[in-house]
Amino acid sequence: MQPASSISDVLTRLRNHIEQVPARLTALSEAQLTQQAPGKWSRKEIVGHLIDSAINNLKRFTDAQFANGTYQLQPYNQNELVRVNHYQALPINHLVSLWTSLNTQIVYVVDAMPADTLTQPIQLGQPTPDIRPLAWLIEDYVVHLEHHVNALV
Repeated sequence: MQPASSISDVLTRLRNHIEQVPARLTALSEAQLTQQAPGKWSRKEIVGHLIDSAINNLKRFTDAQFANGTYQLQPYNQNELVRVNHYQALPINHLVSLWTSLNTQIVYVVDAMPADTLTQPIQLGQPTPDIRPLAWLIEDYVVHLEHHVNALV
């Protein structure tokens, strides 16, 4: 299955978010950043979740390039990572800086990938495997980021 967008288009979208999101987040008050609805993450925690997503996906995008055969996607515990990283208590400038740096590194890594690397098979899920190309995973990462960015502002 091929991605819906070209990698160039996906990277353009990611670059646009890297440029636009920091100013939108730092314009919010501390009360707006830390407000939580019952059972939901605050804006700071959503940024933290996006940091965790960037960390995990940067590793995936890097490791998949030298996988011997199909790369098996390893899940991560999203709620526990948000909790143990204490994102709610951290300064927004730190969170924005970390998020920006990680996503900038993702742009560099993906931009340097040869075209044939984008077809590297990725296995999602257990027990029923779903095989997708690395390009699909990269686009899915940006779609996931966009879903959360829309909830931030």
